[in-house]
Amino acid sequence: MPTPPPAPAPAHASAEAPRPRPGGTAGDAPGDRPDDGLPLPRGARPVRPVVSASEAAGPPGGTGPAAGQHPGGGGERLRFVGAATRRIARGIDLDEIVLGLCRATVPTFADAILVYLRDPLPVGDERPVGPVVLRLRRTDRLPEYARGMGTDSVWPPEAPGSPEGGARPATAGSPGLGLELADEAAERCEVRIGGPLAEVLRGVRPVFGDSSAARAALPELLGEDRHVPQRRRTILAPLRGRRRVIGAAVFIRRPDRAAFEGDDLLVAAQLATHTALGVDKAVLYGREVYIADELQRTMLPDSLPQPTGVRLASRYLPAAETARVGGDWYDAIPLPGNRIALVVGDVMSHSMTSAAIMGQLRTTAQTLAGLDLPPQEVLHHLDEQAQRLGSDRMATCLYAVYDPVSHRIVIANAGHPPPIMLHRGGRAEVLRVPPGAPIGVGGVDFEAVELDAPAGATLLLYTDGLVESRIRDVWTGIEQLRERLIDTARLTGPNPPPLEPLCDEVLGMLGPGDRDDDIALLAARFEGIAPSDVAYWFLDPRPQTARQARRLARRALDRWGLTELTDAVELLVSEVITNAVRYAERPITLRLLRTDVLRCEVGDDVPQLPRLRQARPSDEGGRGLYLVNKLARRWGATRLSTGKVVWFELGLSGPSAQGH
Repeated sequence: MPTPPPAPAPAHASAEAPRPRPGGTAGDAPGDRPDDGLPLPRGARPVRPVVSASEAAGPPGGTGPAAGQHPGGGGERLRFVGAATRRIARGIDLDEIVLGLCRATVPTFADAILVYLRDPLPVGDERPVGPVVLRLRRTDRLPEYARGMGTDSVWPPEAPGSPEGGARPATAGSPGLGLELADEAAERCEVRIGGPLAEVLRGVRPVFGDSSAARAALPELLGEDRHVPQRRRTILAPLRGRRRVIGAAVFIRRPDRAAFEGDDLLVAAQLATHTALGVDKAVLYGREVYIADELQRTMLPDSLPQPTGVRLASRYLPAAETARVGGDWYDAIPLPGNRIALVVGDVMSHSMTSAAIMGQLRTTAQTLAGLDLPPQEVLHHLDEQAQRLGSDRMATCLYAVYDPVSHRIVIANAGHPPPIMLHRGGRAEVLRVPPGAPIGVGGVDFEAVELDAPAGATLLLYTDGLVESRIRDVWTGIEQLRERLIDTARLTGPNPPPLEPLCDEVLGMLGPGDRDDDIALLAARFEGIAPSDVAYWFLDPRPQTARQARRLARRALDRWGLTELTDAVELLVSEVITNAVRYAERPITLRLLRTDVLRCEVGDDVPQLPRLRQARPSDEGGRGLYLVNKLARRWGATRLSTGKVVWFELGLSGPSAQGH
């Protein structure tokens, strides 16, 4: 799982931070380099904010650093910075980090804070184009009921010169309070090239609000005609990440509280630096998670096929925030003869690599399914493919093939949790399938079992994230899943529960501590095809076979009440059978299936697939597939292990179509 790098330890950095320079600016913040991504006027060079000697001396009353006023002392400042930066570092996404800064700052360090971030935030080495835009991300301020209630919860305490020890009632609308900025500040600010705000941000170091640089920059950031508290009760701190400035923070104290001191610029610099580095981490981590999730989701099927004789439903849930990326997948692959392959797998580990391996194994499984290999052979080839990908590429997989005509299912397993069958009467059983070894181990034989798949039964395939977690083992989870299926089936009585609500009920068994892994779920409701809707014949490859096939097809259509399709079916069957007779050496199979369409399948022992081509006027043949392509709704050819099958479908009409 991709994790962001740990946040730097704040306490030691604060102890060795440089003293503030004249004018109330702290030493250069870490990462202070010319490449800050801010607009610079043509021919200009980066400069630091310059303040006057009178500003450096501080406001009257001796509250600046020169006056020696250090409420709580340097040790208390270090403890506050350590606690605040730890709170900021706990965040893993953008909102958590910004919230950590606000909660750590108000009311201990300031009475209000405004945090502006670039919109959009640059990622990694991206070089933003266009103007630099700052957008107000979050504000926080001292609640109204807490103002004037004393000084026990804030540092430093109220200024000694304030009336009654500094505890005077105040409201949001009091003149000069300044906290209304948290509600009235501009939501968006476009940094002007060469403007005062750009100069302050480029300077990196925090500045007092009464400095000449801040007095010109704050109206540009907060908006014109916004009241800023007088004297040193405002700090403007640029937020600089690893490569460029990504925003700004404004710290505000109310007038009845002691003003900021010079050492408070060091505190603001540390808070701004840790916040900016945390935002950088969050943006990089968010992009990595987004890419991994998109990679994984694009490798899962957008929609499931709905073949005749089976209904399908699926769910996929990514893991929790601490392990969002995995390699779980599911698939449903139509096969010749209305069969369908059901696949579910889980690549071990959680990373973008596991998601990429999942995509390769899923593609391999689809290719092998197209060859109509037995389930155990599919797992054998997947095992070989995993070994070619690397020695540590391991996965579990379950591969099943359902035949709606024979009402049977063949299952092979490679170290995956066993499937559960929910029968029509409400009985749920864990199918006894040989567990096998995971894919990628190598040198292991896989075994397949053939089981009954009665109509109305539901097969549930899932990954271990559904049944295993830190608080329960896999077999306990499987038993809880089985009981959950029984309880759900009991609600619908003799009828099987609908598939989509059933999947939701299954996921409802997950508790708060059960999301350690991603989850793939595939449910299949077996309906089957009635024997009365199937006609099947073996025909010897002789010159008279085409005529025999036309006669057999005509009789089946008469029995089904589809006489209006007789001419088209006889023509197409004759063309396909004639081509099979020309090359086949063993008996040819002819099968008609009546479902929502009429499907005709002709099989022979020749593996070469026919291709549609344009016949020349002088050619005596080559027009059979052209007729099939023109008259059939759909047609195709599939290679089998014993040869191939050519099939076509026609739409139903007439009285027989009303029941299908």
